Amino acid sequence: MSLTTTFAGRRLPLLWLAFRTGLYSVLTLGLYRFWQKTRLRRWYWSAIRPGGLPLDYVGDPFEKLLGFLIAVVILAFYIGVVNLALMFVSFSLFQGNYAAYLLSFIGVIPVWFYARYRARRYILARTRWRGLRFGLAPGAWGYAFRALLYWALTILSAGLLWPLMTFQLEKYRTNRTWFGDRRFTQGGRWLMLYRSTVWLWATLVPMVLTLIAIGMGDIVSIIVLSAATGLTAIYGLVYYRVDSLRRLTATKQFGNVTLTLNARPLRVLWITLSGNLIAGLGASIPALFMLGLFLQLQSTETLVQLGLENAPQLLRDPATWLLLALTAMSYFAIFLVWGALRHAFVTLPIWRHYAEALVIDSAEDLDQLRQRPRDETTQAEGFAEALDVGASL
Repeated sequence: MSLTTTFAGRRLPLLWLAFRTGLYSVLTLGLYRFWQKTRLRRWYWSAIRPGGLPLDYVGDPFEKLLGFLIAVVILAFYIGVVNLALMFVSFSLFQGNYAAYLLSFIGVIPVWFYARYRARRYILARTRWRGLRFGLAPGAWGYAFRALLYWALTILSAGLLWPLMTFQLEKYRTNRTWFGDRRFTQGGRWLMLYRSTVWLWATLVPMVLTLIAIGMGDIVSIIVLSAATGLTAIYGLVYYRVDSLRRLTATKQFGNVTLTLNARPLRVLWITLSGNLIAGLGASIPALFMLGLFLQLQSTETLVQLGLENAPQLLRDPATWLLLALTAMSYFAIFLVWGALRHAFVTLPIWRHYAEALVIDSAEDLDQLRQRPRDETTQAEGFAEALDVGASL
């Protein structure tokens, strides 16, 4: 028996929810964003319905807030103590602060990977389907170590070992993922992902032709071939991401249950480009309004009024205060409109495409699953929120 997945979400309700919760976050100076993220996830989760039964997200915004505060305290200690020591050593040995900045950046990289794994663990622990919990076993530092290792191999190999990194990191995460009392397993081999790099290799053709055109000094050919190189590279990255996910999904298994993902790279690329264009056009409206207000503030008359000798008159002028308030409101409106439109025209259609492309095979085995214990996942997504990584939907 196979189960198909449907997506029941609609654009207008999501657009209003994203804009309204974004406005609350601005008015509360960012505090409401933990509630905003929770409400958006509950909306998205309930819209995804494998076999007609919706997913449930039961995350608590107070968990996110507490985890964020704990992470900020720990990171503040790191920045205040470790960086101070690095700065002292850097000035003592190298007569400059460049080494300290470099070592500080390198020191944050493993925390970045750690935060991504912890965020994934929290999201899975707060996700339900058919009344059963998902889960991810502890292993954040193990993931961070492997991510550093495989990223180093990928960089040293000039990208040739990118499929190896993709496969091994996905295998590490998948083999620690549970649904109910049954663990997922990642099958297949990393070499199968080289078939997903076909369009990345195709980028070499217009790239070589561009170099030849540069040597010949043909300006028109350089422009055309450079554009072709860029477009091929963009499609190659999207194709690799979608096709590798499709191949990895096809080799996942839990019990006798298998998965099939029929996502289309060209469709994902079109949604991303057209959706971001619409969001950009929408955000340009308050941006142009703010530009007009800014030019008004920079006018000769306004600059005279802003002189220090006329500061008391400025404070008593309601028109100036109104102009400043409208400028600030326009600035925040840019991000509110951009975020809401991206949810409606990028995130929602991509989620719908992936959801409707997912098929669960041998689904009769799902009736044998049992509940797993609750994972408290202390700190929630705190580090991911503090570092602004892996803390999105």
